[in-house]
Amino acid sequence: MIRFENVSVTYEDSARPTLRNVDLTVPEGELVLLVGPSGVGKSTLLGAVSGLVPHFTGGTLRGRVTVDGRDTRTHPPRELADLVGTVGQDPLAHFVTDTVEDELAYGMESLGLAPAVMRRRVEETLDLLGLADLRDRPIATLSGGQQQRVAIGSVLTTHPKVLVLDEPTSALDPSAAEDVLAVLQRLVHDLGTTVLMAEHRLERVVQYADRVLLLPDGVLGTPAEIMAVSPVHPPVVALGRLAGWEPLPLTVRDARRRADGLKERLDRCAGPLSRPAPSPDPGPVPEFAVPAPASGTPASRGSAPGRGGGLSLFRRRRTPAPVPGTGPDAPLVDVRRLAVRRGRVEALRRIDLEVAAGETIALMGRNGAGKSTLLSALVGMIAPTGGTVRVAGLVPHATDPRTLIRRVGLVPQEPRDLLYAETVAEECAAADADAGAEPGTCGALVAELVPGVAGGTHPRDLSEGQRLALALAVVLTAAPPLVLLDEPTRGLDYAAKARLVTRLRGLAAAGHAIVLATHDVELAAELADRVVIVAGGEVVADGPTAEVVVSSPAFAPQVAKVLAPRPWLTVEQVEEALCR
Repeated sequence: MIRFENVSVTYEDSARPTLRNVDLTVPEGELVLLVGPSGVGKSTLLGAVSGLVPHFTGGTLRGRVTVDGRDTRTHPPRELADLVGTVGQDPLAHFVTDTVEDELAYGMESLGLAPAVMRRRVEETLDLLGLADLRDRPIATLSGGQQQRVAIGSVLTTHPKVLVLDEPTSALDPSAAEDVLAVLQRLVHDLGTTVLMAEHRLERVVQYADRVLLLPDGVLGTPAEIMAVSPVHPPVVALGRLAGWEPLPLTVRDARRRADGLKERLDRCAGPLSRPAPSPDPGPVPEFAVPAPASGTPASRGSAPGRGGGLSLFRRRRTPAPVPGTGPDAPLVDVRRLAVRRGRVEALRRIDLEVAAGETIALMGRNGAGKSTLLSALVGMIAPTGGTVRVAGLVPHATDPRTLIRRVGLVPQEPRDLLYAETVAEECAAADADAGAEPGTCGALVAELVPGVAGGTHPRDLSEGQRLALALAVVLTAAPPLVLLDEPTRGLDYAAKARLVTRLRGLAAAGHAIVLATHDVELAAELADRVVIVAGGEVVADGPTAEVVVSSPAFAPQVAKVLAPRPWLTVEQVEEALCR
């Protein structure tokens, strides 16, 4: 169905090819997963299948790519539209119409399908992806995850022979991701659809793949073969490597069947059902990252010894300088009975939330629960319709942005909302100047998070993960007392995520509060002191990370599912607990 013959792609002004000498054959009815670090060419390879590379992106393609016998060099994307369905990393760039139902029908209209066929397929897709309640909603009012499902649905309605998906679950909550992946598996198994997918959250998808392509090496094999040698792998594979299991497990079920010996070792070393060992102090953050942080550091809720809150609950915290307008015992964030309406939708109601300086909180919940709305209220982008919000003693929506920016910084779901300059170097120079930081501060952060990004690159030419890292660096350069992150690991590989976790742990240790809205349960397990679960615009759970997630089938990380009811959440914690 798909064939690459010695394919190389070089973009204009690039010193070396993004893809080099790729040979690949994907037969009909297979799901092939692309894995590898950010920036190795996964999106470029997918674009070559749909014809977007090089017809839309520019650059030079050497070699030959054929899809069902059609050569993509001589068939532009419009001549492949009936054959290949594409969902990119940015769903907003995908939409043509204004409402959900119209968007699902648009592709079929373009192909000239009969109205009766269109109506039936729209209804089927609404049910498959859980979008029936949203059919009349304007797309602009949907959450990022809901928009992702609409983008996937608009491709499914045309019934393409080939599906090309770039990070299809990155903005989805765990349950929605499972639903989408189950639909893809049904298409592959029952209809013979060929799926080529790039995804960084391997813990979600690797068990669904027939084969895995590891880039940049171009090694193709079964999931078990590739995970045995891949530098990027899900936590359950890392746990298998630590425990010495052969073959390595790919699913939680596989790992649970072999975990009895590991559980016994942990019980001998650390005692039955004991809490994880404390992690070492991450040490001082570079001076440029900590200008005048937040108020005093009262103990975090749930951080008392013996409550099992995970690694970060046991961090030693420094006492930062006070922020004007807050007392020594006042929380940095104080939200009382917050309510927000967005048009006809009651996005938030009766929200109570306190965040102390030095505390890291993960907001979790299904798509559309109100997480991004809460972050917007904290940064002053939305005025409450009821209740009160105070950040460092200020009312965000009533505060001059030039004053507020020194207290709180937000990295939104769409990093391009923060980026306006022509090059990475110009973005970083502006961030340094706005923050009053030493020149080169932002650039050093970009290099730390995603090494190898050239300063002369335009932000739109970066991969999704690289663009997110640039936006993170822009906000972290100022290191405000309160850092808000909306899906901060979308598009980041495991190595980049680990570097981000190290940076955020350092900020928290220096007294900065961090609130992140995320569907990445592994990130919450590694980083968060507390998990706050939001549903229907209300807080339904709020407590130490281990207490909230271990018993949750939706929000538990892989290690917790394998070792439950023991409160170990990450491979790092397990390694520290094992006897030397």
